[in-house]
Amino acid sequence: MAKLSRRNLVQAAAIVPFQAIRSSAANDAVKIGVVGVGNRGSYDASTIAKDPRARVTALCDISEQNIESTKTKLPSADVKVYKDYTDLLSSDVDAVIIATPVFLHPEHFEAAVKSGKHIYIEKPAGADVEGCKRVMRAADGANRKINITFGFQQRYGPVYQRAKQMLDSGAIGKVREVHGQFLKNAIPRSEPTGPLPRNNQEKLREWKLWRSTFGDVIVETYCHNIDSINWFMGGHPSKAYGTGGRTLQMRGDIMDHLNVTFDYADKVQATFVGSQMTPRFFRANSERYIGANGVIETAREFWSYDVGKGPVSEKSAHDITIDSLQAFLARVQEGKPENTGVRSAESTLTTILGRMAIDLHREVTWEEMMNS
Repeated sequence: MAKLSRRNLVQAAAIVPFQAIRSSAANDAVKIGVVGVGNRGSYDASTIAKDPRARVTALCDISEQNIESTKTKLPSADVKVYKDYTDLLSSDVDAVIIATPVFLHPEHFEAAVKSGKHIYIEKPAGADVEGCKRVMRAADGANRKINITFGFQQRYGPVYQRAKQMLDSGAIGKVREVHGQFLKNAIPRSEPTGPLPRNNQEKLREWKLWRSTFGDVIVETYCHNIDSINWFMGGHPSKAYGTGGRTLQMRGDIMDHLNVTFDYADKVQATFVGSQMTPRFFRANSERYIGANGVIETAREFWSYDVGKGPVSEKSAHDITIDSLQAFLARVQEGKPENTGVRSAESTLTTILGRMAIDLHREVTWEEMMNS
């Protein structure tokens, strides 16, 4: 890390935007199909469509409104439209982006693996232990020539990658403790919902309100932070304990605040605090690694470090989702596949470990969670 200085950080080259990438002719572009074009899927589709290496040629959603809205965000509205995701997987697309509700991820991932398409699927792997195990089995059995990427964008963001390099270099010494947080306002003013969804239509309409379809906020939302902590710590924790509950949340059965402590190797504990009920003007989302000789802080928008000479910080050039999608396209075109299915399921299982510890009001081990 001797070459890492304030001047180097200030003068660091910006990440090349999609529009500036030089690529092959349009006929050689990767044909992309998107399954699920709600808010996230529509964003992924419009983002990857700006890269000349890709062409979004197919969309799938049960909502015609979602389809038409997404079309307006694409360079060309001349795309094939499907209501059944299996029909899209049987089409001539080279790769598929899956951005469907959490509880459908294992089923859709398994089908995509069997189709032989390259896969970019949004996080998390599933809403429960069995769903994550299903993802792991499918990933293990996948053709090693296809790319399997989950949308844990931190692993592809340059700010995270440089922070990880510094940590691995030993510049801050042995990590002694880790702290993560995701605090924001996300509680709408509304009346309580009714009983649990009774059919698939109700599940799809209310999937963000119920633990059985959403996984709860620690699984669906805080999984980004927890995946990055697993990455920096070199594996998943051995156990967890925590607390959480509902203070303002009236809808469904998900929590609006929680605190979890995870035990990692070498007696390192990581604390994570999550809240959905801050004032509307306040938001904090980051991780902090405290070592014997310094501190590293990571976030989607920046990374910083301090080894006793004052803090040094570098901002992200753009949303790191762009970096994640760029990396996926590069691997497809260059024939350099990765398979992140198992590690992504393990990060999801880490969040489920925390959720289980909160529910049981006691320490829960990894083995107990896996056997639950």
